[in-house]
Amino acid sequence: MRERHPRSVNFEIPRYILFMTYFSNIKTAVSTVFEGMTITFSHLLREPMTIQYPDRTPLPVKDTLPPRYRGFLCVRPEICTACTLCQKTCPIDCIVIEHSKDEELKQRVMTRFDIDMAKCMFCGLCTEQCSTGAIYFTNEFEASTSNIKDLVFKFIKQGEKVIPYKIPRKKKPAAAAAETQAAAKEKKE
Repeated sequence: MRERHPRSVNFEIPRYILFMTYFSNIKTAVSTVFEGMTITFSHLLREPMTIQYPDRTPLPVKDTLPPRYRGFLCVRPEICTACTLCQKTCPIDCIVIEHSKDEELKQRVMTRFDIDMAKCMFCGLCTEQCSTGAIYFTNEFEASTSNIKDLVFKFIKQGEKVIPYKIPRKKKPAAAAAETQAAAKEKKE
């Protein structure tokens, strides 16, 4: 059989200590409420700092944004190489690029370039990868809409075909030197 623990000793706290703690708690509560209300009342006397956006701003908001602001993405398909690096580096797959070989033109063409701005987290990885600068951030940021499908930006219209840009290749140093020597000889003659 288990042994019972001895009962704890009941002792009474003197009344004056109870009154002291009671009144000290009241004093603390009143002082903290007073401190909070002084901050609140000080704001009542100040002139409001509210800016009535977008009606009464001194400058258009687009003009006040910093130069490297990350707004909506924009694409210039005419200088896009269709390398799909931006699509591959996008961590949330908000960029869709489709390209195929056109039998009539006998070369590769882009048939789709879409960016879903509802998914985009504006990280900038796609813009860093683009060798031609075809994809870049704009200062646009307002696109409130009731339909989320309106936030899918289509840079190539359905049925349209865009020929990808070809970056001119750099000449080998020996070939470039030979060309400059030939040009120098032509000038002398």
